[in-house]
Amino acid sequence: MHEVKLSDGVITLSPLCLDDAEAHLAGEDEMLVRWLSGGPGTREGVETYIRHCRKQWDTAGPLRAFGIRVGTENTLAGTIDLRFVAEDLPPGQVNVAYGLYPSWRGRCLATRAVLLVSRYSASEGGQEAVIRVAPENAASAAVARRAGFAPGKHTRSEDGTRLDWYIRDLRIGFGTQDGAGASKPA
Repeated sequence: MHEVKLSDGVITLSPLCLDDAEAHLAGEDEMLVRWLSGGPGTREGVETYIRHCRKQWDTAGPLRAFGIRVGTENTLAGTIDLRFVAEDLPPGQVNVAYGLYPSWRGRCLATRAVLLVSRYSASEGGQEAVIRVAPENAASAAVARRAGFAPGKHTRSEDGTRLDWYIRDLRIGFGTQDGAGASKPA
């Protein structure tokens, strides 16, 4: 696997690895369980998920899962993933999902991560990025708006939860059509 690293000088995104399992479990809280994972993690479950993510990277699968890393020690502050293929997304749309551990929230790190993966998505052929947020998750909606996503349609998840969509055209500001080009891996 080619190791992809994206950085804006404050955070670095790189693929999740098994060494991240302990930090992920230590950082998980009620908010991450509620809005992102749907249930408390276990060591076995997290390691299985990370192995799946690594396989996706190795086989150029539709999932790209990154650790959000901070500082010279590359401390794991959260995760962000892209899904280039999903049942309810047309070709060209990319789903973005993210979560920060409690001690890292409120520092605009999620917004930075969304901007980095949006550039990466554009460089990989993504045309639109989609962030789906439960209306009660005001912090996640604020991240989407700060990253330049506009409110879109409303849908329901499999369990009936309403989801507000935030959408950003990746061909404007991230693609090559505007002359800016996509960011290159660091």
